Amino acid sequence: MTATEPVGAVPAAGSVIAADVPQPAPGATPPRTPLIARAAAELVGTTALVAVVVGSGIQATELTQDVALQLLANSTATVFGLGVLIALLGPVSGAHFNPAVTLAEWWTARRGGAGVTARELAVYVPSQIVGAIAGAILADAMFGEPLVKWSTHDRSAGNLLLGEVVATAGLILLIFGLARTDRLRFAPVAVASYIGAAYWFTSSTSFANPAVTIGRAFTDTFAGIAAASVPAFVGMQLIGAIVGLALVAVIFMRGNSDTEQPAA
Repeated sequence: MTATEPVGAVPAAGSVIAADVPQPAPGATPPRTPLIARAAAELVGTTALVAVVVGSGIQATELTQDVALQLLANSTATVFGLGVLIALLGPVSGAHFNPAVTLAEWWTARRGGAGVTARELAVYVPSQIVGAIAGAILADAMFGEPLVKWSTHDRSAGNLLLGEVVATAGLILLIFGLARTDRLRFAPVAVASYIGAAYWFTSSTSFANPAVTIGRAFTDTFAGIAAASVPAFVGMQLIGAIVGLALVAVIFMRGNSDTEQPAA
């Protein structure tokens, strides 16, 4: 989500702001933000995201034995938490919180589009993974669970893996589709809404994020995933990212800017 759009600004009293100065849209990565600040935003944002996912899952299981209500509580907390985090940290780092998104942006940049560099990729992804693990540990600590207990929740079934391909492809299509159409300002609402819906329409409950998947292996609670299931989930998420980018290329194909002049 590294795109900028010009935003006209009205001069405030005592200051003059040029209307044609590009301002970062929510979800965009301002080019002048120091890399250390962006790395911190990705680490803190991913920590908070996983704490929301895991913590709300623990809270739900303590409040009710109804699995449908548990999932409803978990998904609702994730929608609101993710939306807030994107709105807050998007202007700093792009609010990726997801190696699949960062890798897709890096690939886009290699193809001549906007995105992160290889150096930024090498900083973002470890920050996201460390943040995800820290978020799971933090959630366990808040609810008096063992700080690290490997999940026993097996998620290796083929239909769940297909769900991860679909969930991740849809997420990439959404983010890069918004970027292609200059509507990244809608990212906080759109991305959070998509994840909330994907909790329910995918068989895997839409992890759609390699870092979050790794972090959730560290907690043997409602949101956990067995360590043995992680490699396949991550693999399917990367495949989903490729599918998503392919869909973006086809659906949002750029037209030919050259106009033909009629013969005299």
